[in-house]
Amino acid sequence: MAGSTAARERVERICAAGADARTLRLRLLAELRRAVGFDAYAWVLTDPETRVGCGPLADVPCLPELPRLIRLRYLTALNRWTTLTDRPVALLAEATDGDLGRSPLWRELLCRYDVADVASVVFRDGFGCWAFLELWRTGGRAFDRVHAQFLRDVAPTVTTALRRGQARTFETASPSDHPTGPLLLLLAPDLQAVRQTPGTRDALRLLVPRDDEGPPVPAGALNVAAQLLAVEAGVDASPPWARVHLAGNCWLTLRAARLEGDAPREERDIAVTIHESSASERLSLFARCTGLSAREAELLAHLATGADTRDVAARMFLSAHTVQDHLKSVFDKTGTRSRRTLLARVLGA
Repeated sequence: MAGSTAARERVERICAAGADARTLRLRLLAELRRAVGFDAYAWVLTDPETRVGCGPLADVPCLPELPRLIRLRYLTALNRWTTLTDRPVALLAEATDGDLGRSPLWRELLCRYDVADVASVVFRDGFGCWAFLELWRTGGRAFDRVHAQFLRDVAPTVTTALRRGQARTFETASPSDHPTGPLLLLLAPDLQAVRQTPGTRDALRLLVPRDDEGPPVPAGALNVAAQLLAVEAGVDASPPWARVHLAGNCWLTLRAARLEGDAPREERDIAVTIHESSASERLSLFARCTGLSAREAELLAHLATGADTRDVAARMFLSAHTVQDHLKSVFDKTGTRSRRTLLARVLGA
């Protein structure tokens, strides 16, 4: 039965296993399928600061229409993961009082795939928004409140596991063949790929590996571009950029912007740049992933500039003893024992 104690305990065991983000989500999806049942899904990791998608995992019947799906999802305010602030779970059939056509995403796309209900879940804690999940049901079957309650019950545990999974990416060595750049992907206003700079295709393939030899899926680029559309439409105010984990200790930052020109804004192409995340971008993300307090994150930022204990104490108006206490807490939270190891993880050195 959905929401059973046994099902929740299985979710907790999966979350405690310490798997990487992809393996974690796949194992949890198998358990969620048993607990609540669904026919398709999209589970997207998000940049915790901007809440923009950065690591998709999906099995949906409309994959050939991926640009359209992502564009509509970002432009649909109803049950958008950024609007689920009071509760982490919402059901489309319930939110629309059964009139699914109130959702532009359903009205313009999902209705053609016999989608009868969508359960939306956001995974957010005090350090940021880490992912959103959408479960689709077809064939006239809707989710009920028992299903929603089960998803609400497990959301905090899953959120912590997702955040800790991102933190573990900083513990491994970076690949030697990571892309250099910046790289550029040009998208049409409907988010169809137009052209790209050399090396972009290889970078996109690394970001979203495929099991076949087909063309790379530019999902990360589509997410930041769709966020740009959402900002322009007044749906959401978060900036159109996201940090995306590549491999090992390597993170990339994707940003979207409109090209200049004489045509109306909505008719101009969108440029998505891809480059290695800067030291400040990495540090901010590392602090969130490892659950550092604001004061601890500030201390880490000073250390990253080469400051010693005396310098940090002066800059933060603290005693050297208090700085050492903060540093010990940082070591405990990050699983490090020395400043050298700590900064190597933060900066990717």
